[in-house]
Amino acid sequence: MPIIVNLDVMMAKRKISSMELAERIGITSANLSILKTGKAKAVRFSTLEKICEELDCQPGDILEFRKE
Repeated sequence: MPIIVNLDVMMAKRKISSMELAERIGITSANLSILKTGKAKAVRFSTLEKICEELDCQPGDILEFRKE
């Protein structure tokens, strides 16, 4: 898949756990895990906005496009 999710990298930089981030942004830890592993088919802009707000980052810090 050409979209790479670097959420785990950003979380490590900000020293925040999956449980804590999921709680802060209002989604289940299972859904956050699906997003982190790149298995999600879509992400709501509202969820992306909350993630960026909590991690103090830009969407491009989390999502990356690579040609196959």
